[in-house]
Amino acid sequence: MPKAKNQNKSKTNGWVLARKITQGIALIFFFLAVVFSRQNGLPANLVDLTIRLSPLAMLSHLLSSKTFLAGSALSLLLLVSSLFFGRAWCGWLCPLGTILDLFRFSYKTDRKQPPENLRKLKYGLLIVILLSALFGNLTLLFLDPLTIFVRSTNLTLLPAMDRVIYALERLLIKVPFLSEAVFKFDAWLRPAILSSAAPSIQYAFLVGFFFVAIVLLNLVAERFWCRYLCPLGGLLGLPSKVALFQRRTNATCSECGLCTRDCPTDTINPQKSYQSDPSECTLCMNCKQSCQKDSFSFSPKWESAARQPYDPDRRMFFASLGISIVSVALLSLDWVKRKARSFLLRPPGVYDETDFLSKCIRCGICIKECPTQALQPDFTQSGLEGVWTPILIPRNGFCDFGCNACGQNCPVQAIPPLSLQEKRQTQIGHAYIDHNRCLAWSDHTNCIVCEEMCPIPQKAITLDKSQFTLPDGSQVELLLPVVDRNRCIGCGTCENKCPVKGDAAIRVYTL
Repeated sequence: MPKAKNQNKSKTNGWVLARKITQGIALIFFFLAVVFSRQNGLPANLVDLTIRLSPLAMLSHLLSSKTFLAGSALSLLLLVSSLFFGRAWCGWLCPLGTILDLFRFSYKTDRKQPPENLRKLKYGLLIVILLSALFGNLTLLFLDPLTIFVRSTNLTLLPAMDRVIYALERLLIKVPFLSEAVFKFDAWLRPAILSSAAPSIQYAFLVGFFFVAIVLLNLVAERFWCRYLCPLGGLLGLPSKVALFQRRTNATCSECGLCTRDCPTDTINPQKSYQSDPSECTLCMNCKQSCQKDSFSFSPKWESAARQPYDPDRRMFFASLGISIVSVALLSLDWVKRKARSFLLRPPGVYDETDFLSKCIRCGICIKECPTQALQPDFTQSGLEGVWTPILIPRNGFCDFGCNACGQNCPVQAIPPLSLQEKRQTQIGHAYIDHNRCLAWSDHTNCIVCEEMCPIPQKAITLDKSQFTLPDGSQVELLLPVVDRNRCIGCGTCENKCPVKGDAAIRVYTL
């Protein structure tokens, strides 16, 4: 008998080990898929896979933009899989869930758990996100876990890695016998993995703070995010109620409580014969490892789970509908955008602001792919409705005339996938010269930087010769820059290179 018990223990350990190995492989895969882009030679579908796996992101995009993306069929497979394996995605594959498992701050069994009704939050957020998407608003989609992972990796983790590696290289390069190896390593690293220029992302600390806050919620309860807040978990939890494979307790249970102690989502209820809610169970198999009597199974059986007090109901739906209507109305108010609309530049090919906001899922991929860091996450210029959407800031970086990476890498085609030739002819805005700040116009100093830097073959900026009389009575011939707005595409190269301190003397305005 003891021998059989040991064999069973070895078998259950194998399940947990298999889960941890799968989690590790999946996390590495998703990280590499985010790091590498099409320009690095990876297939387009592989790069888009991380985002298009999310049923929440794809369903919200469908409701908002009224367009179905071919690659979004992958998310349907994930949703259908929950009818068979419940929320196994959350316990075995989700990169954010794996990271939360890595930061288990406490194993105390006597820690007070949050109230069960708090689980309603994720269902409320799910309904609000989907209803808001139906009204054309995707602002709350920044709560999608895969979007959080991609955005945090692109805008916070990779820039932080870049700075740390650069600091280490500066130290190691001072060691004579290491300098050559450091140069070779850096030549391999850039631009294959990290960008050639040190990334400078505005509001990166806010993205990082949000991600760290999700991890720190583990201090309150293990996998707090997954239990109470994750809208994707709520979406997968609904079909999981009738999943084929569910945890089922049998009569041999001795009610020792070990499974309750080890359950990361605290869904095993001692008051109900140690049964669990399949919409909360992530099939982590920790309970199977804990149980010494093989008192439950995951045998296949189509059976609807008992209703829980926190399950979504009619009252929650109508409350969420009201919140969605009010929030969409408030978010669409123009009181913030009106102040900055003149400089609200979007990526090339984006002309309709409303259409763009109904498609952009705030993943940050385009920002990461921009080689000059002209694209930055917005937090103020486009209002609350446009938080985390990409805007072009010429003073930070110009739109490279030989690059179309943003449109080619956008997983939801919010930025049109323009060919390089089409992109070079696409107008982003128009440049205007402030004669009161221009060195040539106001200080009577020959400065032709904007004309020299203009990438348009026929030059959108030309130089007019003019005679000026200086205060001492002498005559001077100046070359004054003039913008031909029929040729200007608003790439911002002139604004970026303008030598005037502070705001440039030549600025790109929206069309």
